[in-house]
Amino acid sequence: MAETEHTGGQAQLTDEDQERMRRAVPKGMLASPFIKGLGVVFDRYEPDDVVLRIPFDEALTNDGVAYHGGVIASALDTAGAVAAWSNHDFNRGNRASTVSISVQYVGTAKSSDLVCTARTVRRARELIFTEITATDVDGRVAAHAVQTYRIA
Repeated sequence: MAETEHTGGQAQLTDEDQERMRRAVPKGMLASPFIKGLGVVFDRYEPDDVVLRIPFDEALTNDGVAYHGGVIASALDTAGAVAAWSNHDFNRGNRASTVSISVQYVGTAKSSDLVCTARTVRRARELIFTEITATDVDGRVAAHAVQTYRIA
């Protein structure tokens, strides 16, 4: 069992435990059958800064060319969630869900990997606010989202 510090009667995770748990987040996300089915790959995973990519697959499109909007929304939501977890204090809890997400579709991603860049804007007691942008590999924006994520 990991060594802990005791504060106020509650066992607190060490910095090493926290880092180990944060580093496990991408692998844990990829264990989800849905996320795995999208083919998600993490290109960058830093505190409050995540880039995920979905390799192009005709099965994820409307017409063999343009990504289905639900795929884009799922990728945006996943990227935001991972950004929220990437710098989370696990002493505050580990039950989580998306509280809200607003997606604005401003273009299309055609015959290209879908790249989602997420950053944490603010961390409150239980709520984490993220902004996410989805682009094609050439940087053309397909969608933008703001997300509120809760971890308690």
